[in-house]
This record gives sequence, structure tokens and C-alpha cells, in this order.
Amino acid sequence: MNLVNLKDKQQQVSFTEAVKTGLGRNQGVFFPTDLRKLSDVDALLDLPFVERSTEILAHLIGNELPKDTLADMVQRAFNFPVKLEKVDDKNYCLELFHGPTLAFKDFGGRFMAECVGLFNQGERVTILTATSGDTGAAVAHAFYKKANVDVVILYPEGKISLAQQKLFTTLGENIHCYAVDGSFDDCQALVKQAFLDEELKSKLGLNSANSINISRLVAQVCYYFEALAQLPKSERDNVHVSVPSGNFGNVCAAMIGSVIGLPIAKLSATTNQNDTVPRFVHSGDWAPKATMESLSNAMDVSKPNNWPRVQSMLGSEQFSKHDFYSRSVSEQVTEKVMREIAHTGYIAEPHTAIAFEGLRHDKGENSIGIFLATAHPAKFKESVENVLGQEIAMPRVLQDALDKSCLAQPLGADYQQLKAAMFEKLL
Repeated sequence: MNLVNLKDKQQQVSFTEAVKTGLGRNQGVFFPTDLRKLSDVDALLDLPFVERSTEILAHLIGNELPKDTLADMVQRAFNFPVKLEKVDDKNYCLELFHGPTLAFKDFGGRFMAECVGLFNQGERVTILTATSGDTGAAVAHAFYKKANVDVVILYPEGKISLAQQKLFTTLGENIHCYAVDGSFDDCQALVKQAFLDEELKSKLGLNSANSINISRLVAQVCYYFEALAQLPKSERDNVHVSVPSGNFGNVCAAMIGSVIGLPIAKLSATTNQNDTVPRFVHSGDWAPKATMESLSNAMDVSKPNNWPRVQSMLGSEQFSKHDFYSRSVSEQVTEKVMREIAHTGYIAEPHTAIAFEGLRHDKGENSIGIFLATAHPAKFKESVENVLGQEIAMPRVLQDALDKSCLAQPLGADYQQLKAAMFEKLL
């Protein structure tokens, strides 16, 4: 797999190098130079999830990994189900929250952990990542107690749900967490600064587990194939997928799937009130505003790191601009849609409701719609209960985490503070 730095086209790397490097020169993200079509998608859709995912990843990555090694990695990483639930006659919900931390980030986090374990061959590595909610838990659990790996997680203090926070701030051991006095964008900026610091990179073996890491991105492609595999064959011809979008890695994976042959006819990247991309799509003006807090906090992102990858596919017409939609959903509408979906008997947390709202507006009359549920409703228990006026059952894994003490340390939104804290903790 050959990848190019989208900010510095002179930097081209293999999949292995991209996974180990994380972020390219000038803070550029890596992207494949050639996304070839799969030869027989219909046959692939007949395979079981793990076997099909191995074939898809082998196609994307190429011959860098032996097929049997890759199969073992996928088997260990994807050891939980993906469920497509029918909500009404024309719409389905793709539930991606049946993994160990009850969020879609488990797919990318666990596959990345497999890749890092294989590629670093005992060398020390420090994973530095920012989280707006679910990434922290997925990465922490994927790398928990892994030999020669330390994980440093930055999150915006008071701006993620308590359930999300407790899933990763209570682990300890090789998981080090910092509650940053600022927004997710501030956390993300600190991560980017760290990757420009050669001293920190060399002494700690720095890598990132944000969705900028290509291993997470390719893993996410697999569950879009599973979504269509679970659809009746008669409904696969005109599918419209709506993805709740914050950092835009998830919708990027859907687009990659389409480019290599998955019959997704149209895509919606639906955001909350942090609407940098919807405004850009409609006006051509890239003008990020200050990040606003919302019910859908995992999408409280004003400067999405994965947008250059999406823009690359749209700009090259690998995916048609005419089939790509992006709109924002207000807090009031989010609550309204949560109540409307509940009347069908389905419980949706805020991110899922936003995806459904985008689908409802963008989908053609004859299309089959799939909207993504990226997290279990109980991860947003308080807000879901407040909106719906009904109690949400708490899964055991969340209750166990809530009963534990938070081990995170406070940190200002200041890079020198972060560097000093990391050196003190890890050297």
C-alpha cells in the first residue's frame, strides 16, 4: 500500500510506515495513492464478516502483511457483532456499539493495536491521542497492559459524558489521562504540536491513535460492507448512508468503501451545530468558528482532521460531489428527532438522531436509508433520559466503570505543560 502525505506530496510511505508515523510532515495526513476496485463485491457480501474483512483489508493494504497473519489480526480485533436493525419500511440503523467500549471506535482502535504490536517488534511506543468522547475508551482498552506501549489521552474537561470519561480514566497501568482546560480542538492542537517536537518524538517513540492513523481508517471500511451484506439483495441498488460526523474519519471510510466498489449510491455527512464542513460544502468558504458544546459531544469539532482525505476523493471525482451531502442539525431539532425515533420503539442517542435527521432530509423517495448508531444510548444516559423522559438501562461494563475513581490529572491547554507532564510520567 503506497500512501502520500496530502500536505507534502514528496513524502510517500508504506502502510507500515504510515501506521508507525501517524502524522506526516507539516501535520499532513496520509492517503492511498491508488484505490483499486474489488473484483467481485457480490461474492464478498456473501462471506462472513471476519472473512470478508480480511479480504477487504488485504485488498487495501496489499502484500505488506501475510494473509494468514492479517486473518489472525482481524479475528482478534473484530470479535464482536455488527447489527443492522430495521427502523421502518425504508430505513435501517447500523449499530456499531456492540464492542467492549460500546462505540464504533472499537473497530479502529483494536485493529490499530494489532498493527502496532506487529510493526514495532518490541520497540517502545507512546500513543498520544485526543478524544471528544469515544476514541479515548476504545484506544485505552485496545492497548491496556500491552507490553512496551504507553497511552496518553487528552480530553476536554467537563465536555464529555461521565460514562465516556470513566471508561478510560479509571484504568491506570499504562493508560495516562489528562483533563484539559479547553475544547477538543485545543486537545487536538496539543497533539499536533507534540508531533512537531523532535525531542519528544525521539525520546518517547510517539505515535497517534486518532482517526488520522491509517490503520483505524481502513478498519472502519469493513463495517460498511457488513451493512450492505445484511440488507436484502433486492435493496442494495440504491442505498443512501448517513454518518454522524465530527472529525470526518467515519464518513471517509464509507467513501473509501464506495470508491473500491461498495454500492453506496449517496452519502450524508451530518454534523451538529459545529458546521464548518456544511458551510464549506454550500459556500466554498473554509471558515472554522469557535467550537460549541452540544448534546452530541463526540462531534464537537470545528477543524476536522480527516476532511483533507474526503476532499481529496471529492476533488478527484473518485466520489461524485453530487452524491455527497452535508448539513448541520441544531440542538432543538436533535431533541425533537430523538423523541420521534423513540415513538417507533427505537432508542437513539444524540449522534444517532443527527444521522437520522440528515438521512431524512437528503434521501430520495426510492432510496433505502442506513443511518449509523455510533454509541450505545447508555453512554449518554443523562441526556437521553432528560429528552425522552424514560429510564435507560445501564450495561454492566458502564456501571463497573462508573463505580471506579477517575485517575486523570488536570492540564492547561498549554503545550509546555503537556511536554513536562509526559517527560515526568514516561521518562
